[in-house]
Amino acid sequence: MAFRFELIKKDPTSQARLGRITTPHGSVETPAFMPVGTQGTVKAVLPEQLHTLGVQIVLANTYHLYLRPGHELVKELGGLHRFMNWDGPVLTDSGGYQVYSLDALRKITPEGVTFQSHIDGSKHFITPELAVSIQEALGSDIAMCLDECTPYPADFRAAEKSLRLTSDWAARCRRAKRREDQALFGIVQGGTHKELRSRAVEELLRIGFDGYALGGLSVGEPRELMDEIVAYAAPLLPAEMPRYLMGVGTPRDIIMSVESGIDMFDCVLPTRCARHGLLFTNTEKVVIKNARYRTDEAPLDESCDCYTCRNYSRAYLRHLFVSGEILAMILNTVHNIRFYMHLMERIRTAIDLGTYAELKKQILKST
Repeated sequence: MAFRFELIKKDPTSQARLGRITTPHGSVETPAFMPVGTQGTVKAVLPEQLHTLGVQIVLANTYHLYLRPGHELVKELGGLHRFMNWDGPVLTDSGGYQVYSLDALRKITPEGVTFQSHIDGSKHFITPELAVSIQEALGSDIAMCLDECTPYPADFRAAEKSLRLTSDWAARCRRAKRREDQALFGIVQGGTHKELRSRAVEELLRIGFDGYALGGLSVGEPRELMDEIVAYAAPLLPAEMPRYLMGVGTPRDIIMSVESGIDMFDCVLPTRCARHGLLFTNTEKVVIKNARYRTDEAPLDESCDCYTCRNYSRAYLRHLFVSGEILAMILNTVHNIRFYMHLMERIRTAIDLGTYAELKKQILKST
């Protein structure tokens, strides 16, 4: 089945919208959140649990899978879906952000990126063409162009130079694309400069992609500035194609960005916070190690329908966490992922019913 996006409905009071992405491995109702499965697994949960929790699509990381176990091995073993036993859609990021985060271990040139492996220090050189080839070997449903993530702060001149590189790489990625059953998304960079964001959109539209992402945000800039850039850039993207905000975010960031017309999100926040004992609920954030929960017989969240909340008390979850039990990570992750999936379900329902403004107030009040 070919990749396509269907715009179903728009909120009458904002840019928020309902949509549906169709891929060879199933459909995704949008707005949607993608749990991060960096190395071909969403940490601490089984693929079967992801389905139960309402997960529609997961993100895997090109950089990590290229280094270990290697994209050719994954291809030899039947592709990423078979390798990780996940039959739903998969998006692979290009590895650009991971290379950006390496900083001292990498060198960027117009040809590509030379970097040292964080695993064994070995040297590697990735070009835009190789980034596409790796993702095609992995067999994800959606691949991302190799880009240079613009840091914050970056003055106009530095951001413009970075944008020229990203646009050139995007064109090379598009020319390198071979798989017809895999979508390729372009990434809009430009830092916090609206003129550059607008220029990036124009350049990517001339090249032509299956979807478009906003990158280089949530990298240290004030939240209000991120909101401003998203609100400016998202409506510039084609209405008939999916819009993806990379690496975001918190419930607050999601509700604000959906309002600006974003369809897709990913972030390590729910799973990473779960492993460190920070749990999301509809009324508060719970730091489960706190002594106040030692004798608390209540479920983590009375309004949550996840396995954790239906079967265990806060007191038991605290006991597991302070004891260093692996089950703590599992139960915490189950809850946090379900919280995020339920949040997206509430968002889609509110857009459908025309009550998005009311839901936004609720979410902002509780975060």
